[in-house]
Amino acid sequence: MTTIMTHGELETALRAIGAAHYHNLHPFHRLLHSGALSKSQVQAWALNRYYYQSSIPQKDAIVLARLPDTAARRVWRQRLVDHDGEHAGDGGIARWLRLATGVGLDADYVQSNRGILPITRFAVDAYVHFVRDRSLLEAVASSLTEMFSPTIIAERVAGMLANYDFVSPETLAYFNARLHQAPRDADYALDYVKTHARTRDEQELVLAALRFKCDVLWAQLDGLYAAYVAPGQIPHGAFLYQADEMALAR
Repeated sequence: MTTIMTHGELETALRAIGAAHYHNLHPFHRLLHSGALSKSQVQAWALNRYYYQSSIPQKDAIVLARLPDTAARRVWRQRLVDHDGEHAGDGGIARWLRLATGVGLDADYVQSNRGILPITRFAVDAYVHFVRDRSLLEAVASSLTEMFSPTIIAERVAGMLANYDFVSPETLAYFNARLHQAPRDADYALDYVKTHARTRDEQELVLAALRFKCDVLWAQLDGLYAAYVAPGQIPHGAFLYQADEMALAR
């Protein structure tokens, strides 16, 4: 009979998933952080990532609506404030839009989502649907990739500032807030799953949910690599560029 893991063993198993599957290991991110991408390739990343960023509050609103007690909802609703902001021009989505425009994209084009890759839309929508359709425990557990985000943020900011002359600290301001928001959110979610995964089967669901979320992030980078690095097959309707590196739509 399989025994239930201690809280420490569960956390160790979760962190092992991140060590093996988090998307900081993806070849596209290695290229991004090392300065090996062109400006247009960086634009493609920023554009597609905007769809993910703008969908996060929808995901969190679903979790918020499913939480049964007031105290938990008070904690979780801060995520909505962090991403949507208290007013227009505030919050994580607005800061990501400034990142996208800072690397040369048009704001209206970014917000329209016209140029995103099909795999971006499919993967992000699958994440929102997962949070809607699976158990509340799995929905919370799927957010635990935030345990690993400080590492990738540090790599990204240092690498992009060092290697791209079109990137400034102001362009990357989105990541400043995430350095304290993500660990705070991860700590709460980790405590939640430790407390509420009371059987080994429930613990296995928690682990599977984190693996799923890692797959969602990885799949988005697979799409970017295939379209904009190799073999360079850009789907019809997706962002593309001419020699002057202006964004167009097929």
